[in-house]
Amino acid sequence: MRSLRKALAHWENPYISQPLRTCVENQPAENQRDKMIRNVFLGLCFASLTIGPLSAQQDPQFTQWFNDLAAFNIGAAGQDDLVHVNAWYRNQWMGLNKAPVTTMINVHSAVDFIPGALGFQLYQDEIGQESNTMVKLGYAYQLAPLSNGAKLGVGLSASLFSKSFDALWIAVDGVANDPAIPDASGSGTSTDIDLGVFLNKPNEYYAGLSVTHVAEVQMASLNIVPTRHFYLMGGYNYPLSGDELILRSNVLAKSDLNATALDLNVNVLWSDMVWGGLTFRPGDAVAPVAGFQYRTSKKEGITSSTQVFKVGYSYDATLSELSSYSTGSHELFLSYCFKFITTPIENKYANPRFL
Repeated sequence: MRSLRKALAHWENPYISQPLRTCVENQPAENQRDKMIRNVFLGLCFASLTIGPLSAQQDPQFTQWFNDLAAFNIGAAGQDDLVHVNAWYRNQWMGLNKAPVTTMINVHSAVDFIPGALGFQLYQDEIGQESNTMVKLGYAYQLAPLSNGAKLGVGLSASLFSKSFDALWIAVDGVANDPAIPDASGSGTSTDIDLGVFLNKPNEYYAGLSVTHVAEVQMASLNIVPTRHFYLMGGYNYPLSGDELILRSNVLAKSDLNATALDLNVNVLWSDMVWGGLTFRPGDAVAPVAGFQYRTSKKEGITSSTQVFKVGYSYDATLSELSSYSTGSHELFLSYCFKFITTPIENKYANPRFL
């Protein structure tokens, strides 16, 4: 096992769980109920600020997570009437050979044929000699708005998780005679579910709690069990100059109850178009973030449309010991949200006898 730890020394990823390391290493006044619900959610999220330093995680890591909250909490899907198509590309720890590269696509929208919203997510993560793929299908139901206008959503996702690795180990000493190190490639799959609850008052605040890998189903053919992860998120918007300049704060705490990671973000949105700020991940990175978004609405005859385009970029300057070997991490976020409506023409018929 000592050889295995040495073999993994080059690929020590603070977002891989311990089991994996072991195997592969201006609104009306609120009523009392509304206040209670809001305070409970916000209290949970900001209480997460007291959790310990950054450490193990197994789910993918994104600095710009706040651009699509439904990617980490299915309960946030369907809280507006747009179709959301979002994508991330993250190249982590540039300069390291076979460093992590993660891509993710997340699509979600309210639908007409059932009460609620549907979501689809696909992510691919490559790190060293390991490859991870996950597909999720989710459903979210939005409860009736509270008296203060806040919306509460609950959601559930079903996932298929696949993992594979080759046997090209890199170690300080030999690995051929170490029975703890596999001498052949391996792969496995597992199915699981995620749960999420999300509270949102548009343009003011949000808070959410979600859990991934709830069932912790062992992967077929591998002695690996995906670890249950808990996510606490919260955010608040503070107008600095009416709607022209808005200060936005976001916090995300992630934990498998053995180790915890914390993301703190503050950014300023100008004219609902350009934004910039900073993300801090204690013990891991500080990341400048910037982006541009453009919204257009059009009505022509019987058709109308709304489209929102967004692009974001972040650069993680590494704070850990990896800073001696890595030039940092780059992340790109792209988003297209839309709604197209065609209003049917109503044909009226009249009997000339009654004109």
